[in-house]
Amino acid sequence: MNKYELALVLNAKIEDDARAAVLERAKEYITRAGGTVTEVEEWGKKRLAYEVQKMNEGYYYFIQFEADTKVPAAVEQDVRILDNVLRFLCVRKDEA
Repeated sequence: MNKYELALVLNAKIEDDARAAVLERAKEYITRAGGTVTEVEEWGKKRLAYEVQKMNEGYYYFIQFEADTKVPAAVEQDVRILDNVLRFLCVRKDEA
């Protein structure tokens, strides 16, 4: 099992419950693909480096999970079609 991190930037204009639903949906995609969510970090609302879909702010979340090597590609494919996700990135974390 490798350790991965999924970074999500969500629309800042949606309600708290809708934002929580998107986050739960992303965690569900990870577990359905065979991964195990270990930690979720919420960084809150931050200013974006550049305008994305006519927005200057977004909510940042970082989901750490353990999974096999094929899981990140499956998760990215599912997250790509989620509404209210401005940007996402899934990376493998180093063991060091």
